[in-house]
Amino acid sequence: MTLPLEGLQKRIGYTFRDRRYLERAVTHSSYAHETGAPDHHLRCNERLEFLGDAVLSALTSEYLFRRFTGYPEGKLSQLRSKLVCETALFGYAEKIGLGEFLLLGKGEANNGGAHKPAILADAFEAVLAAIYLDSGENGKSDVAAFLMPFIIAAADEMEGKELLDNKSLLYKFIQQDAHEEALSDLEYRLVGSSGPDHAKTFEVELYLASNRIGRGRGNSIQQAEQMAAAEALDLFGVQH
Repeated sequence: MTLPLEGLQKRIGYTFRDRRYLERAVTHSSYAHETGAPDHHLRCNERLEFLGDAVLSALTSEYLFRRFTGYPEGKLSQLRSKLVCETALFGYAEKIGLGEFLLLGKGEANNGGAHKPAILADAFEAVLAAIYLDSGENGKSDVAAFLMPFIIAAADEMEGKELLDNKSLLYKFIQQDAHEEALSDLEYRLVGSSGPDHAKTFEVELYLASNRIGRGRGNSIQQAEQMAAAEALDLFGVQH
């Protein structure tokens, strides 16, 4: 498989020694499945996404720890969650036009997969892992050279603002915009989980009364709930 990835490498600012890492990073599971290969689950970007999530969290945590020396652990955690959530990663991915380079199955491509936040966010994490692995002993610094401008710019925007997680922000919005009893109609429902125990993905749906207002997935139920709340905030036009 040979992909025209020179443009993506220029946008990333990193030239791969082994292009197979980058090719794997932009290969969605739907495309890998359509190859019919018995090991198709290993030919997509999901394993890279797993590693990329850890690299992203480590670099972001270190940066926040060093920059915001007066912040307690709780506030650092809130800020980090804003900088590395699906919504944020989707924004970073869009800035480099990552969707243009994704390999998607026919059905996913026809359903607009190249513009879906979850797919782009996962691919962005996979790209981080691809750089990390390809660069060898310079992995951390090379990933940081690409990633940190996004993190720093986002942190600059958030500095000094009230830090509310998505669930708290949604709760506050509904409380202000509706009667108190409406809050009791807000319900997070775990609707599914998949993957091995060490890398499980949970899916949560969020309902207000009988209306579904959000859906989210994450590596924990709490993260999936935050993603569902973020989708609800988008539905209501609330900035977060």
